[in-house]
Amino acid sequence: MRPELRLSDQEAVPQQGAVPEGGAAPEEGAALPAAVLWDMDGTLVDTEPYWIECEFALVEAHGGVWSHQHAQALVGQNLLTSARYIRRHGGVRWPAEAIVEHLLDGVVERVRRHVPWRPGARELLTELNTLGVPCALVTMSYRRLAQTVIETLPAGSFATLVAGDDVTHGKPHPEPYLLAARNLAVEPAECVAIEDSPPGVASAVAAGVPALGVEHLVPLPPSAGRQVIDTLVGVTAADLGLLAERLRAAG
Repeated sequence: MRPELRLSDQEAVPQQGAVPEGGAAPEEGAALPAAVLWDMDGTLVDTEPYWIECEFALVEAHGGVWSHQHAQALVGQNLLTSARYIRRHGGVRWPAEAIVEHLLDGVVERVRRHVPWRPGARELLTELNTLGVPCALVTMSYRRLAQTVIETLPAGSFATLVAGDDVTHGKPHPEPYLLAARNLAVEPAECVAIEDSPPGVASAVAAGVPALGVEHLVPLPPSAGRQVIDTLVGVTAADLGLLAERLRAAG
């Protein structure tokens, strides 16, 4: 069963039919978003378990104690913030930058062996590409990990990449999403962001980008400027356009 897109304080968004194979246009009257801005970890790919595995291994190697509660506290955070948290709570005395690079090494190695795509993500990305809707990857992972994922996709799948080492202020600050919209020469309010974490959703909403939250490892309570579902399976480009229109109308 495909998800019903629900606004937290508005009526349900009407469902749209999927784009037929071969790239036919969405049904008449359905406006497409100017661009779709994708989070990566936990949204496009299910790399959060890789990060958590690497966090446990690092902390335990340094004689510390880690927990899934600690791991969940880092979901969606920029990497230097996460590294400082690991220093504080995990007993790892390395500089934050060294912690980031060590974790990145482990996650990149795992992604090269297997890319764990999130359900429905590649299908939606393919449809958006077919319809000519530009996509940006907006991730707090560093560029070398994001590029590893992008290289497994058809060329041109993402028109721009904003990574954690490209910005001064990471999520939940609006800078990453504002930079992505600027790179694509589109208005933030005309886009849709797809996110799975509270910091990511907060970043998009603060930038004025209508946000679709896809719950995964952490809950996403409904609030203004965003809509929450539990899977991208069956979600279409037309659905995203209607979502943006409804959230703009809701203010």
